Amino acid sequence: MNTTHRIVICLGSSCSARGNARHLATIREFLAREGLEDRVEISGSLCSGHCKDGPNISIDDKIWYGIDNGSLVDILTHTLKREE
Repeated sequence: MNTTHRIVICLGSSCSARGNARHLATIREFLAREGLEDRVEISGSLCSGHCKDGPNISIDDKIWYGIDNGSLVDILTHTLKREE
């Protein structure tokens, strides 16, 4: 299946301070390792309004996830690789 996914990374001050730049690197590494770079678009947004749960990302405009490096890979695996 050749579905395109969209990941939005919150770039608000709270999420940025809590490590979303580092999470962007983790996302890019994951996509490269899994061969998904051509299936996923990554963009940034201003504050998502979920600061207390941050840092946050959204996948396919469905939900904002409060993440850390441990949960991030699990979330990416669950949401991006489910079609395989």
